[in-house]
Amino acid sequence: MPRDSRPLPALALAGALTATGVLHLVRPRTFEPLIPRRLGSPRAWVLGSGVAELACAAAVAAPATRRAGGLATAALFVAVFPGNVTMALASHPGARSWAMRPAVAWGRLPFQVPLVAWALRVARTAGGAS
Repeated sequence: MPRDSRPLPALALAGALTATGVLHLVRPRTFEPLIPRRLGSPRAWVLGSGVAELACAAAVAAPATRRAGGLATAALFVAVFPGNVTMALASHPGARSWAMRPAVAWGRLPFQVPLVAWALRVARTAGGAS
């Protein structure tokens, strides 16, 4: 398989996924308000998403699995978007959690589109394809 001609965007994405994955595992309470109660235990969903982010990070970081990792990351970013909308709708100025403050909650919504595009670009360029 040809070497990846543009590894820096992939490695930066892997780093971002690692940071958010660790944050989900270390500070799950920050994210628990995002999970609708009808889905069951918020803690399980938050921890599961942290593990998924770390798995995507590992897949994106390794050239042999970069294409699949980029596609999985794009799907993950799409899957968590409803949680981000829930967070924005539930945000309020006096929130104790930084993630539930309106500027943060609403400010992160527009970033989902470039995040998905970034992950798809990493998948598309994996293995030196253009």
